[in-house]
Amino acid sequence: MSMDRERVAYVNGEIAPESEAKVSIGDAGFLYGDAVFDTTRSFGHRIFRLEQHIDRLYDSLKYMRIDPGMSERELAGLTVEVFEANRGLLGDDDDYWITQRFTRGVRGDEGGRPTVIVECYPLPFEERARFYRDGLAVATPSIRRTPPQSMSPRAKMHNYVNMIQAELEVKGQNPDAWAIMLDVNGNLCEGQGSNIFLVKDGALFTPKEQYVLAGISRAVVIELAQEVGIEVHETDVDLYDAYTADEAFVTSTSFCICQISTVNGAVVGDGAVPGPLTDRLQKAYSGLVGIDIVGQYLSRLG
Repeated sequence: MSMDRERVAYVNGEIAPESEAKVSIGDAGFLYGDAVFDTTRSFGHRIFRLEQHIDRLYDSLKYMRIDPGMSERELAGLTVEVFEANRGLLGDDDDYWITQRFTRGVRGDEGGRPTVIVECYPLPFEERARFYRDGLAVATPSIRRTPPQSMSPRAKMHNYVNMIQAELEVKGQNPDAWAIMLDVNGNLCEGQGSNIFLVKDGALFTPKEQYVLAGISRAVVIELAQEVGIEVHETDVDLYDAYTADEAFVTSTSFCICQISTVNGAVVGDGAVPGPLTDRLQKAYSGLVGIDIVGQYLSRLG
């Protein structure tokens, strides 16, 4: 990426260079994690499914009882404006995460105005390229995902401490491993920003929405699978199912679809990366977004 100039961000009514963007030390998002966000990405410098992401963001705002102070249409316009202001910094084969954030605002602000941020950040293609060659080594930490009886995982909130602790435990044992948490019932749940799918006998299995944040990429994969006649089951899946699966993969905004090679050290299926059904869905995803999602990562390998 060219660094001739600095990225800009929108903060509370103003678009400014990131180095000049400031949030109060009394902000509820900083103090308490009392905030929501959503993140989409670009493909070939085009924002993907912005409306869907903003719809989910506004559902999170309703759950948290935060008044955004603007319409979904206004936020979409701001998002496009910030992205266009930053797009010239992208290399030809680079893309951005594009994120909107709302906090409850500054402590003691009688007006109750939210803090609103829109930002772009380069996708980590170099850092994650090897996963498309070798697959992801998934590990399940001892820390369980916060249950919906305590806090709904269906809202995308700033409070990520539960998942951060899971990541720290897994990375402490294997720096290259990807944490996928179990729920309090012992079923596979989700990772930080990622959903999991298992493949068995030509069908897909993924955890139910009640226990996970239902990712937009997860929804895309379900749509693509249904279009080509692959059965999809949203159901409880446990480690037995993972160890005996034919294939497994994670979905996320950045990964799209990335093959899992091992779960807790056990090789998934025959170990092929990618497996045939995963490969089929990756190609379908690439056709939908207009770029080779796997090739975009693999081109970064030395």
